[in-house]
Amino acid sequence: MLGKTLKEAPKDETSKNAQLLTRAGYINKEMAGVYTFLPLGLKTLNKIVEIIREEIVAIGGQEIQMTALQNPDSWKKSGRWGDDVVDIWFKTKLKNDTEVGLATTHEEPLATLMSRQINSYKDLPSYPFQFQTKFRNEIRAKNGLLRTREFLMKDLYSFNKNEEDLDTFYGKATEAYFKIFSRAGIGGQTYLTFASGGTFSKYSHEFQTVCESGEDTIYIDRKKKIGINKEVLTEEVLTDLGVKREELEEVRAIEVGNIFKQKTRFSEPLGLFFTDEEGKRKPVIMGAYGIGPARLMATIVELFGDDKGIVWPESVAPAKLHLIGLNLEDEGTAEIAEKVYDTLLHNKTDVLFDDREEVTAGIKFSDADLIGIPYRAVVSRKNGTKIELKKRTEEATSLLTLEELVQKLA
Repeated sequence: MLGKTLKEAPKDETSKNAQLLTRAGYINKEMAGVYTFLPLGLKTLNKIVEIIREEIVAIGGQEIQMTALQNPDSWKKSGRWGDDVVDIWFKTKLKNDTEVGLATTHEEPLATLMSRQINSYKDLPSYPFQFQTKFRNEIRAKNGLLRTREFLMKDLYSFNKNEEDLDTFYGKATEAYFKIFSRAGIGGQTYLTFASGGTFSKYSHEFQTVCESGEDTIYIDRKKKIGINKEVLTEEVLTDLGVKREELEEVRAIEVGNIFKQKTRFSEPLGLFFTDEEGKRKPVIMGAYGIGPARLMATIVELFGDDKGIVWPESVAPAKLHLIGLNLEDEGTAEIAEKVYDTLLHNKTDVLFDDREEVTAGIKFSDADLIGIPYRAVVSRKNGTKIELKKRTEEATSLLTLEELVQKLA
């Protein structure tokens, strides 16, 4: 398998997610803020991506794939090409000396694209989304996959004819996000958090997962299941939300998603207009909805990882079962282990099979804990045709026949 486990984390990695994901062979650091996803890491990332994709398609999302290379023209029209406005641009020049950028986000190019697709109210609403690599020249990349310079982003954009329709979809997107985080195993710790709307609207909304290692400070109302970012904690906000300061709990949290009502901020400068039912020309109303799949992956590790290693929720684990073969120099035991492996594959169970003969049982067990797959099964000479099954989160083990194991995992 490509991706070896390590006893010690690299000295330059201080965050829990980077240490464990590197030690477990999920990722490899190319440079500060830039990581390669190895097979186990990519399997997990793709599981998260698929959860997100399913929930966004369910609310009407249409998947596209936009370019990372950016034409400055659209960005100049919106006023966001200048480094004094967006200070995290990566910019370069073509051979003909034409300046281009590497996308930090996609409001401008998508508004330009949609101006060629939307003419009438009959063309609305529209909800394109993508999974696309973004580049941000962060002053200091830190905390492993939580703040990187190159990262995968799910960005969804809404195009509506009026603010009422935007509000309706905004509510659907909020529900979809909670479904995503619930399926990924962090729903119970994640709060819809009110934050600054910037130039867009009074508020934007972040989805913040309560975690001791989080970068952000938020104030949560556990009963109402809402949070307020420290940056907007004022009496006006408390009044708007109908909460009392003394009932709020200060916690650290990781932002795992955000949604914005952008309204006409990008449609007007980019010429994105439509003709309504009465023949009037109006700007399209926009919204943006982001989730970083790798950031979500890192949050899960930060939240659930223990002193032995990673602990994956079953929905995002790279495999359901970590099969360990012991005494494989014994031909009969090796045959049983292979039969177990083949049977599980035949029953469409994702399995990681540790069939190494040159390492000890202790190393295999510690690697299994480090990698964090939900179930561990052991085939050994001692157990004969029985298989020892254990959950990553439990100490108890059980001896099962192969048929019983298949039924259990099904």
